[in-house]
Amino acid sequence: MPPSAKAVTPQYLSKEPPAAGIGADDADLAAAVAAASRPVVRRRRPGMWVLTAVVLVLTVFSVLSVAKNPAMEWSVVGDYFFSSSVLEGLWLSVWVTVLVTVLSLLLGAVLAAMRLSQQPVLRGLAWGYVWIFRSVPLLVQLLVWFNIGYLYPKLSFGIPWGPTFVEAPAREVMTAVLAALLGLTLHETAYATEIIRGGLLSVDAGQREAAHALSLSPLFTFTRIVLPQAMRAILPSAGSLLVGTLKATSMLSVIAVADLLYSVQIIYNRTFQIIPLLTVACIWYLIVTSVLSVGQWGIEKHFARGTSRTVGRRNLWRSRTTRTSQAVEA
Repeated sequence: MPPSAKAVTPQYLSKEPPAAGIGADDADLAAAVAAASRPVVRRRRPGMWVLTAVVLVLTVFSVLSVAKNPAMEWSVVGDYFFSSSVLEGLWLSVWVTVLVTVLSLLLGAVLAAMRLSQQPVLRGLAWGYVWIFRSVPLLVQLLVWFNIGYLYPKLSFGIPWGPTFVEAPAREVMTAVLAALLGLTLHETAYATEIIRGGLLSVDAGQREAAHALSLSPLFTFTRIVLPQAMRAILPSAGSLLVGTLKATSMLSVIAVADLLYSVQIIYNRTFQIIPLLTVACIWYLIVTSVLSVGQWGIEKHFARGTSRTVGRRNLWRSRTTRTSQAVEA
């Protein structure tokens, strides 16, 4: 410590008045130096420790209660965990989830652009789509698409009020899997639209104005300035959309699509081992969700480069030491 610092005594630590020649600014500076050099003492919170202990005891009790319950029949869980019918149902749930999420994000990007458009008709159409498909429950939408043949016995493709190019009976075209893809995609697109629109609105409009002032093209501005920043707001919600879609595939069992839940239902309707088979489905859902969450974490970390405000302990110590030395030398 420089010699000049030894002559300075923190005012709030000393009962004596400031020495002659030391002004209020010097006393405040000395107080700041002393405060920066004092060790940090954690505040004791006994109530928090008691609450933590209670929560841990209840958690351990609940886990042991389930694990040691003979009705769980863990041997049955092990027998059916890798059975071919369960794995086929799991594979269908996974590829339906991925395909529906990709289609939803693509359609959601188009609808989000329509909602942010200056054209009132496009804005109104996009708003109406989100309003309808977000208001009607997913289960109802799946049943409507699965029974679309009652409304349109024949499905055709052609020019409105003009010639028809292709026509086929609805019961042959609208299979259970196609109805599931349509229902899930249209439902999740409504949520994807709002997620993408919220991410684009989170970028400050001044950045677009600055890019326009620099004569940057709209495409360059969107892909290199707006979109990378919007992705940081879009990705967490998009990850939740992906996980939510995976869990929503369990509703496909009502239209006889052989997803993971429907596969275990077929087995326990034959063996009457309901809880062990449902446990198999729950464990697979946990595994797939965990894998998707790890992927989401990696993507979020990629787009968050350069924006983290976390300071390591070593850097914090160096910063404090540097600021203290600068204050003393000043």
